[in-house]
Amino acid sequence: MGRAFAYVILGGGVAAGYAALEFTKRGVSQGELCIISEEAVAPYERPALSKGFLLPEARARLPSFHTCVGDNEERLTPKWYKEHGIELVLGTRVKSADVRRKTLLTTTGETISYKILLVATGARALKLEEFGVTGSDAENVCYLRDLADANRIFDAMQSCPGGNAIVIGGGYIGMECAASLVINKINVTMVFPEAHCMARLFTPKIASYYEDYYKSKGVTFIKGTVLSSFDIDSDGKVTAVNLRDGSLLPADMVVVGIGIRPNTGLFEGQLTLEKGGIKVNGKLQSSNSSIYAIGDVAAFPVKLFGESRRLEHVDSARRSARHAVAAIMEPEKTGEFDYLPFFYSRVFTMSWQFYGDNVGEVVHYGDFSGNTIGAYWVSKGYLVGSFLEGGTKEEYEAIAKTTRLKPAIEDLGELERQGLGFALTVSQKPLPSPPVEVNGFGLVLERPIYALHATAGVIVAASIAAFAYWYGRRRRRW
Repeated sequence: MGRAFAYVILGGGVAAGYAALEFTKRGVSQGELCIISEEAVAPYERPALSKGFLLPEARARLPSFHTCVGDNEERLTPKWYKEHGIELVLGTRVKSADVRRKTLLTTTGETISYKILLVATGARALKLEEFGVTGSDAENVCYLRDLADANRIFDAMQSCPGGNAIVIGGGYIGMECAASLVINKINVTMVFPEAHCMARLFTPKIASYYEDYYKSKGVTFIKGTVLSSFDIDSDGKVTAVNLRDGSLLPADMVVVGIGIRPNTGLFEGQLTLEKGGIKVNGKLQSSNSSIYAIGDVAAFPVKLFGESRRLEHVDSARRSARHAVAAIMEPEKTGEFDYLPFFYSRVFTMSWQFYGDNVGEVVHYGDFSGNTIGAYWVSKGYLVGSFLEGGTKEEYEAIAKTTRLKPAIEDLGELERQGLGFALTVSQKPLPSPPVEVNGFGLVLERPIYALHATAGVIVAASIAAFAYWYGRRRRRW
């Protein structure tokens, strides 16, 4: 028993939904496209699971956050897929893939063949057992990767109003779930081994800003140690968390967010892997010409850095999906994927955005006792990364454009003094185009011949803009 399709999307997450929409925009015929997903529901916006889904009031529920509402596109309900002749094979796991024969074998014994396969298998949450700790199967121990996980967290919160939640991990999932738990009036303690939260992205100074805010909301931080074991009662529920430093924390529920691992198992030994994911080129095409990879599972070349990266964020999933479909449907008209790495988060009333790379020397700016803070990262004389909390739409656009331009930076002190004003100026009046050198990864910017003069001009203009921006904000406050 089997079915054949021209195009198959393997995986039913964010990337799958955006790829499906792009296929329809580019004229895929009815009956040509199939999506295979282990989940029982059509693709949806995963960020909603740690935010709107867990809110105590006006909770987000399907179909309200099906893709592609996260990017102000259509809402792709099951009805939409049916109307467009797209086959949804839901609640189905693929147990093996044969790249040579272009077939997928499901656990039900069905063979699905394809001409072009789009791998959007995403990643799975790392489990405590992989670190030598048992207890993940306890009723009140929760992870967060899919809708079933979010329902489990929600049920656990409902069962312990005003109780104690222990959040294991200080990254994205930990920070966002902790905020949602606090909003639900749960007492939260966060435990992680690093010196500060969001250690992969935040500097100590930025992390301290957010930790202070979380503390003001009642969150307790325990750093530099890890979970060693659980105390579990006769009903199979965790009643306390034991830490390696000897601490014992009473617990009514536990949320674990200790990282993810890309789902590449079906293709190991068949496709080239890199950085934990499937290696693809600038068209997001794998080592097998009939297979493309997108989202968390894809390791793709980032032109801005001249190296491959695997990026775990919804924006990358959305954009890589669109580009891969364009490359499949119109290969002659589609260039290389030129992505500016972008990360964001919204917790409580706070919202930050980051663009580029957090390497090199960091320059902080803004009032760290106020609502707007920021930072730039400068590597080898160029601005390569930008962070902003509490910005406007225009300000976020400015730091994004400035990061993509990679302006030369001569004076870190002057950059700190100008702060956000630097990005606002540079984004309005781009720097002179420097000479370029073409290498195997793409274009590498070099310092302009008259870099000092160009930078001096920008500094003068930025100083004027910074003063005008500061004065304008003061006028608004007055």
